Amino acid sequence: MERNLAHIALFAALIAALGLIPKFTLAFGVPITAQSMGVMLCGTILGAKRGAVAVLLFLALVALGLPLLAGGRGGLGAFATPSVGFLIGWPIAAFVTGWIVERWNAPILPVATSAAIIGGVFTMYVFGILGMAYMLDKTIPAATMLSLSFIPGDLVKAIATGLITAALARTRPASILSRG
Repeated sequence: MERNLAHIALFAALIAALGLIPKFTLAFGVPITAQSMGVMLCGTILGAKRGAVAVLLFLALVALGLPLLAGGRGGLGAFATPSVGFLIGWPIAAFVTGWIVERWNAPILPVATSAAIIGGVFTMYVFGILGMAYMLDKTIPAATMLSLSFIPGDLVKAIATGLITAALARTRPASILSRG
């Protein structure tokens, strides 16, 4: 139990640390950050349940006002922006990513990369697009078009997630809790 709590807290801190990498905000108000890669890593390394809980812990700390989002944003106001759908989708993305890694019995590199693309990109975009459409008062097709600019960077983060997870699996196999 203590080990699970430590891993959950560590990965919530990892998401926060990835927010220190400078963000780039697009013209319509949604930032491009490295934090979504932390969400993907929560799933590939911790697994579905622990990964989702780590992201929920991170979001709870943000909601309480800690400036943990990229650019030092925090508080309930962070959930009233065009990126709200992405934030809501983060724990679900971590869960889906982890669920795939837990169940797909194949070499970790293609599994983790595919899981990060399916869970950490596709699943996250479903929520992100809906949130952008609502917050920007756009149609879903219009919000989808706005979101297309994120996809190349998120695919790079998904590939990096697969590589990091595979490297960790090689050097410290017991640390990949999604496969335990």
